[in-house]
Amino acid sequence: MNVNFEKIDNVNATLTISIVEDDYKSEVKKRLTRYGEQRPLRGFRPGHVPMGLLQKYYGPQATTEVVDRLVSEAVHKYINDNKLHLLGEPMLNADTRIDINKEKDFDVKFDLGLAPEFSITADKKISIPYYKIEVTQKMIDDQNERYRERYGKQVDGEEATIDSLLRGSLTELDENGEEKADGIKVESTVISPQYLKNDDQKNLFVGAKVDSDVVFNPNIAADGNLTELAAMLNVDKENADVKSDFKMHVTNIMVNAPADMNQEFFDNVLGAGQAKDEGEYFEKLKDILAKQLVNDSNYRFTIDAERILKEKVGELELPEAFLKRFLKTNNENITDEQVEADFPNAKSQLQWQLIKDKLASQLDVKIEKEDTMRLARFFAAQQFAQYGMTNLPDDVIDNYANKMLDEAKTREQIVERAFDDKFYAMLKDAVTLEEKNVSVDEFNALFSAEKTAE
Repeated sequence: MNVNFEKIDNVNATLTISIVEDDYKSEVKKRLTRYGEQRPLRGFRPGHVPMGLLQKYYGPQATTEVVDRLVSEAVHKYINDNKLHLLGEPMLNADTRIDINKEKDFDVKFDLGLAPEFSITADKKISIPYYKIEVTQKMIDDQNERYRERYGKQVDGEEATIDSLLRGSLTELDENGEEKADGIKVESTVISPQYLKNDDQKNLFVGAKVDSDVVFNPNIAADGNLTELAAMLNVDKENADVKSDFKMHVTNIMVNAPADMNQEFFDNVLGAGQAKDEGEYFEKLKDILAKQLVNDSNYRFTIDAERILKEKVGELELPEAFLKRFLKTNNENITDEQVEADFPNAKSQLQWQLIKDKLASQLDVKIEKEDTMRLARFFAAQQFAQYGMTNLPDDVIDNYANKMLDEAKTREQIVERAFDDKFYAMLKDAVTLEEKNVSVDEFNALFSAEKTAE
């Protein structure tokens, strides 16, 4: 077997695998022998089928399988031995034609897309801005109010707001707005305006007082959802498609009262014993906000790092025709027009990935088990927090994190995120950071300006 590598230009090449009959003849015979043992022809015992008959019935199939394997092994061996940095995968050249039934010797040609050669080094000569967002008193106060609302309690109130809970009775009305003689009556029901589907219907309840009446249309309020209507009107789902207006007589209103600034509240927000008074609580709250803003600052750093490093490298030469064909080949549902439309974005992403891979190699970025576990714990805690479950024991977080890592797709996403986190952290240490103190508005304006530029 002969392998010939031919470079067409800086980023395109062909690899030709030349196979003669002696390269595969003995392997085909072995495979045919196995066929005779595993798939005997009628009238013959396993292992006693004449080779001529096996060749007649299974020869082309066996030859194809053996040649495919030999070619695949030869391609991958050449690529690995010569450390070729490819983009995509080798693709069969359009001119390659093989007829197993007529030919004994084959030339199998593959098109290769080569990664471009370029140089970039992460060092102190490279300056990248790093925006440090200031924590203001308003941010602290706003976050405190959100926590107080989250951990607040429902108490009796006199006037309803959008998030109140109203208790009372329902009475169906006729077209004149009078009580319908044979209409639906519900002695006791509960309605929370914020969960109604229609904004106009929600607002009918806002400002309602105890012992007052609210006329509304349940069908419109529930957007015709029969399951919700059945529950509201206390009827079977089959009888729930009622279009009438109803009068609700409000007997009780529960409103949300913010949590008191006491030890129970401090413990709920920060964890048991983390703050003993308002002074300690607000200091810890400021630290929490500062850490959240660091995440925003780090995200902005990734955007600026990509932009600046791309500018340092310049436009990379890519095998564009090869890549477009590769995209089309690996997605049979995509059209030529879609490939052309999507390619500029795919090209930009690929260029950054090449730069990032080279820098990651220079910085010796490696992901350890503890890196993925740390991130899995973070995601696990985030998911629990969405349901108001904070300050859970470590073993609960660890068990859920391990379940996440057991799922192949989730694990792949976590590993990719862990790699990026580590890469950008090491990049920050390697380059010069131009630290700039900014307000939240100034920070957000950076993104607004980019959208306007687009």
